[in-house]
Amino acid sequence: MAFNSAPKQFGTILLGVAGLGAFVLNLPAAAGRVTLFIGQILQALAPPWYGRNFARQLVEIGFYSLPVVGMTAIFTGMVLALQSYTGFARFSAESAIPNVVVVSITRELGPVLAGLIVAGRVGSAMAAEIGTMRVTEQIDALWALSTNPFRYLVLPRVLAAILVLPLLVLVADIIGVTGGYFIATARLGFHPGTYIQNTWSFLEAQDVISGLVKAAVFGFIIALMGCYHGYKSRGGAAGVGTAATYAVVSASILILISNYLVTELFFAQ
Repeated sequence: MAFNSAPKQFGTILLGVAGLGAFVLNLPAAAGRVTLFIGQILQALAPPWYGRNFARQLVEIGFYSLPVVGMTAIFTGMVLALQSYTGFARFSAESAIPNVVVVSITRELGPVLAGLIVAGRVGSAMAAEIGTMRVTEQIDALWALSTNPFRYLVLPRVLAAILVLPLLVLVADIIGVTGGYFIATARLGFHPGTYIQNTWSFLEAQDVISGLVKAAVFGFIIALMGCYHGYKSRGGAAGVGTAATYAVVSASILILISNYLVTELFFAQ
């Protein structure tokens, strides 16, 4: 019985190796297609510009994402304060909790969590909207009307995401640190004035700036992946759903990769 199952197991291994090889071979081609897509976005920077589309995307990406980003930030700050207290109490280092909370949120948790949440909410919506326009030939109609789809659809989304994400992250930083403050003073016995003083004395401008730079990079990635997969979608409703999934997954992976690269740029010694 074991001998009979050996060919099946070998075949499964070969299929896995073949799939991995296809992924490795397709990766440079995909990177090239995305690069060409970025080049078309840069060409669309020339006028005319569509200010109404840009303003609508500012509201869609920024204002409508604020509630979920704020809720995530405040609970992250609260949990971070509790977990830090649990760990630091073993070494009698409870006084370091304000420092850990503010640095963790401004450098990493604020930008990364906000980026991932916006990728799930906005990236999928961009891919679905543009993908629907693609499969229903509305994008072809724009070309027929001498309207550049990159200038009309893609550029407003990319610019709005780059501008709005740092603002969202700044709000998330404030809310997250405030959540940690509430837990530290109400549950852990910290003096409010001492907690605020320790937070301000330890916080550096580089911590906040690095998080805002990350947010701008994440905004570009989210809009790029959403627009790219939507624009390239094929195959009707199923293709639109696949494009939305790919937009979220690829944006999330690129956010984590770029997070490391920006961190290395700012804090490598």
